[in-house]
Amino acid sequence: MIRKTISVLLGAVLVASFAGCQSGGASSEAASGSQAVSGDTIKIGFVAPLTGSTSSYGQSSQNGLKLLEEQVNQAGGVNGRQIQFLSVDSEGKPATAVTGGQKLINNDQVCAIVGPVLSGSANALAPICQQYNIPMITGTGTDVKITTNGDCIFRTCFTDPFQGKVMAKFAAEDLKAKTAAILYDNGSDYSKGLTEAFKSAFTGKIVAEESYSSGSQDFNAQLTKIAPQNPDVLFLPEYYGDVAVIAKTARSVGIKATFLGGDGFDSPELFSIGGDAVNGAYFSNHYSSDDKSPKVVQFIKDYKAKYGKDPDAFAALTYDAGQVLLDSIKKAGSTDGDAVKTALKNYKGDVVCGSISFDADRNAVKSAVIIKTEGGKETFCKKIQA
Repeated sequence: MIRKTISVLLGAVLVASFAGCQSGGASSEAASGSQAVSGDTIKIGFVAPLTGSTSSYGQSSQNGLKLLEEQVNQAGGVNGRQIQFLSVDSEGKPATAVTGGQKLINNDQVCAIVGPVLSGSANALAPICQQYNIPMITGTGTDVKITTNGDCIFRTCFTDPFQGKVMAKFAAEDLKAKTAAILYDNGSDYSKGLTEAFKSAFTGKIVAEESYSSGSQDFNAQLTKIAPQNPDVLFLPEYYGDVAVIAKTARSVGIKATFLGGDGFDSPELFSIGGDAVNGAYFSNHYSSDDKSPKVVQFIKDYKAKYGKDPDAFAALTYDAGQVLLDSIKKAGSTDGDAVKTALKNYKGDVVCGSISFDADRNAVKSAVIIKTEGGKETFCKKIQA
C-alpha cells in the first residue's frame, strides 16, 4: 500500500530522539506519553470490538493496522525503531474499552492509542487518554462529542453531523424523496447523532420516527407503525447487524421505502444476514474500493495479498489513522505526548481515504462517498466534498 507515502513516513532515522525514552512506572511516565519504547520497539495501543455483535468492524480494523505494522517494520520502522500495535478487545462495550485502555496505558505503557473503533467506546476512553496525556486517534468514531474530551483526542474520519446531513441532502436532491421515516437505537450515541443530523437537514417531511432499545432484535412493532405512512425513504442510523434484521422485517410488513444509512452499513455481513432485503440501499462512507486512485489500488492489492479478500472501509480507515499517527511521531522525533499532539495538529497529507487535515477541534477535514448496495455487493455512487 502506498509505497511512496510509506517511504516518506519512514525516511530519516532519528535514533537519538528516543534516547530519553524508558519503560519506568506508569504513573509518572504515562502522564508524559513518552514511555512506550521497549528496547527498540515503540508500543501503540489499539482498542476494538474483536468479539461480539460488531466484531466485523474490529477484525477489519485490526487487519488494516497489522498490515501497516508489517509494512512499516519491513521498511525500517519509525525513527529507527520497530513499532508494535497492542490490541485489546472492547467487546463493543464502553466499560470494557475503558478497562482495556487503562491496561494499555498503565501496564503496557503505550505512547498513543489508535481507536476505539466504536463511538460509544471512544467517548468512554477519551477522558482517560486526556488524563494521562496519551494521544488517541480514532479512524472510525464519528460521534461529534469524541474530540470535545480534550486536546489529546483526534479523529481521521468525518463526524455524524456531516454524514447525517449528506444523506438528508442525497435523499431530497438525488432520490427526490418527499417523505422520510426514521428507526433508531435510543441507547446508541452513534444512532442518536445521525438521527438528529438527518432530521435537521432533510427538506421533506418526517412522517414517522420510532426507536428501540440497544440489543433488541424484534422490530416488528415499530415497523408496523411506520408502514401505513408509506415513506419514500427509511433512515436506519445503525450498525450492519441491526440494519440487516430491520430490512428483512420491513419488507415483510410491506414497507417499500429505500433504505438509507451511515457508515455502519459497511460490512460484508450486511449481505450475509440481510440477503435481498438490503439491496437497493444507500449509505455514506469514507472510501470506495471502486476508487482508482493509486493509493487505493495499492492498498487493496496489498491487503488482498495478505488476507485473501478485499478490505472494507474500517480496514482502510484504521490503516489511515495508524499512518497519520506514525507520521506524526516521526515528525515529532519523540513519543512525548505534547510533541506528538503538536505534530498531529499540524498534520496535512494524503492517505488511502484521501487528503486529510485537522480543524481546530481536531476533527478530520475530508470528503465522503455515497455507496449503493446491489447484487449483494457495494458499488460507488458519488463523492461529496467536505
